[in-house]
Amino acid sequence: MKTVRVVAAVICDSLEKKTKIFATARGYGEYKGWWEFPGGKIEGGETPEQALIREIREELTAEISVGELIKTVEYDYPSFHLSMDCFWAEVISGQLELKEAEEARWLSKEELLDVKWLPADWELIELIRQTSGV
Repeated sequence: MKTVRVVAAVICDSLEKKTKIFATARGYGEYKGWWEFPGGKIEGGETPEQALIREIREELTAEISVGELIKTVEYDYPSFHLSMDCFWAEVISGQLELKEAEEARWLSKEELLDVKWLPADWELIELIRQTSGV
């Protein structure tokens, strides 16, 4: 099975407080309308952090500061294996503008269960809900 390496940003309102988390709904493909953390594929020669900064700039036009690695999620979809490095992040300049997603929300810990998450993101949701402040 093919492995796809990606990165995801768990963008919070503040890396210290983590009271709200930014999530987006996919605007295309088989999982259109399902919710995820923004990010994308790691290109050759990039570190995961560099890929995340580039992807957020491309998808949301904002500059982010990448914080600590939360977890690397390993998940088997029917046609590929996903290896997703998930990092805490916060916006340091610009506004979050949707270029690919169809919707976005800032979610509190209580609201994280109000949206339909992609299967690979569920393990991460549980970790985030256990984090103080979120």
